[in-house]
Amino acid sequence: MGPVTVIPVPGFPEVRPGDVLSDLVAERADLADGDVVVVTQKVVSKAEGRLVPVKPDDRPSVQAVVEAEAVRVLRRRGDLLMTETRHGFVCANAGVDLSNVERGWAALLPLDPDRSARRLRDGLRARLGVQVGVIVSDTFGRTWRRGVTDVAIGCAGVAGVVDLRGTEDALGRQLVATEVCVADEIAGAAELVMGKAQGVPVVIVRGLEGSWLREASVRGEIVRPHAEDLFR
Repeated sequence: MGPVTVIPVPGFPEVRPGDVLSDLVAERADLADGDVVVVTQKVVSKAEGRLVPVKPDDRPSVQAVVEAEAVRVLRRRGDLLMTETRHGFVCANAGVDLSNVERGWAALLPLDPDRSARRLRDGLRARLGVQVGVIVSDTFGRTWRRGVTDVAIGCAGVAGVVDLRGTEDALGRQLVATEVCVADEIAGAAELVMGKAQGVPVVIVRGLEGSWLREASVRGEIVRPHAEDLFR
């Protein structure tokens, strides 16, 4: 694999419920076969109408929304709830977010982020005739680590996990346990040019390994089943 280029898509408008994301992206992005389009969860949720009214200064009202979105509350600390969502994500406050939305509203996670990614991928293919992958990204914390990073919550046309088991490392030793979550790595790379306050919700990642461009899903490849989980 050669150089990988991360390209922000500037001039993206404020997204409203009912907007067709594939049209908005196609009008502003210069796409080529093999590109991966990374789009933030926030604009996907807005386009899909995943917005609910809240009283931002009334924490109980916000917590009620969080608990309604969670299938399980794992931990509580003050206003912070560590939850499991219907998607299988373990994250703070069930992904309910008040940032980058109008005051008085909260954005919820898409009902099916993999389906959202497929819809955007298929729309871009129909409009532009390009074969691209799509990742829906969101900002998550990591257990026992400070800071946040963007990860993939939905994907289409690009691998979630690349299995390197059975291949050899640089010294010729066989890898027996290495599975790389390339979708999260791509999402994290895209966030470097998105920022949190720069108004860049869409990024093109170009130059990725061609074998990564295949059918995949976050739910099927990345979310760890409960039977394999040592902590829940």
